[in-house]
Parts: sequence; C-alpha cells; structure tokens
Amino acid sequence: MGTFQLSSLALSSSSSSSLSLNFNYITNAHKTLKTSCYKPLSFSGSTRARKIRAISTIPDSESEDTETDEPPSVDFAFVSSVLLPDGTPDVQLRTTRGGQKLRDIMLDANIDLYGPYSKPLSNCAGGGTCGTCMVEVIVGKELLNPRTDKEKEKLKRKPKNWRLACQTKVGEPDSNGLVVIQQLPEWKSHEWKYEEIDPSEPI
Repeated sequence: MGTFQLSSLALSSSSSSSLSLNFNYITNAHKTLKTSCYKPLSFSGSTRARKIRAISTIPDSESEDTETDEPPSVDFAFVSSVLLPDGTPDVQLRTTRGGQKLRDIMLDANIDLYGPYSKPLSNCAGGGTCGTCMVEVIVGKELLNPRTDKEKEKLKRKPKNWRLACQTKVGEPDSNGLVVIQQLPEWKSHEWKYEEIDPSEPI
C-alpha cells in the first residue's frame, strides 16, 4: 500500500492558505479499489474538517476471502481542473488493465477529457490532429509510450510531461503501477503538488 499527498492552492482565491489532502492508493493483493461507489475521505490542512470525493476501498474484513493472486492492474488518480464547491480538489480514482489508450480509459470511466471541446465535431475523436485531449502526467511517465510524431508537433510548445490522451498508451496487459493525471491542464484553476509520503509517518 502506498500513500501520497496533494497540496492545493486556488489561483482565483484571494486567500493565501493552502489545502493539504492525503489518501491511500491500494496496490497489494489483499485490497482493491472499487470503481462503482463514492465515499468521502477526510483530509487535513484547514481549521475545520473538510472532505474530498474519492473512490472507497474494500475494508480488510471484506477482502480476507478474496484471492491473493489478482490480475495485473494500473491505478489512476485523475485530478479535475476545477475545485469542489468547498474549495477542495476533486480527485477520481480508477483501476484498470494496462495496454490501453489513455483516452479510452478516461472516456470509459466517465472522466472529463475534452471539457469545452466535448461536443461532436469539436474534437477529432482520437485521431491526434486537434490537440484537444491534452493531459498533464504527474506520476507514472515510465508506464507510458514515448511521444508520437503527432504529439511532438501538437505539443512542441508545451511542458514535456503534457501528452495527448489519444496517443498515449498506458503500459501492457501485465503492467502494474500508479498514474496521476491532471485533467484539462490549460483550464485548471488551482495549483497542487504531488508528494509521496511514508505511510508509517503521522499525517
């Protein structure tokens, strides 16, 4: 099991106080991430308790009877470009098999990919010619294929960790790992950073 921390600061807010949130991603054989229900997870960093919407995990008591030899899978954390109404980051967790295009993974999981370009004829539907499916890869670059020629052309003035989801393949069917994605990086209203922390340390 690993734990990571996201610290977020709203760009449009006049307040300079930062928000810090912590949640776990499960990669061992005894726990898995559910993709069908949502459960609030609390986090620290403000004067009052706040919560962030995320996918719940199966408690130990429910997972004791599960098989220990689970198939390979890749865990994803998708960070929305906009904050929740209470000013906290909106993070969606998903788990799926590797060997797929990131665009297909996001659309199948109902993760916002195109934003204002989601209407028909507003994007090229995965052809790599419009550049509207840009994402920022925060963690997990080692699981992705190198930039394609289409990406090199469309993203030549963008940061090196920006990718076109339609051109990005995530690992192979036997891959395991974690990928953290910033959705719609050109439209995000807040800054945040990724920090991997020791689960044994107090939060």
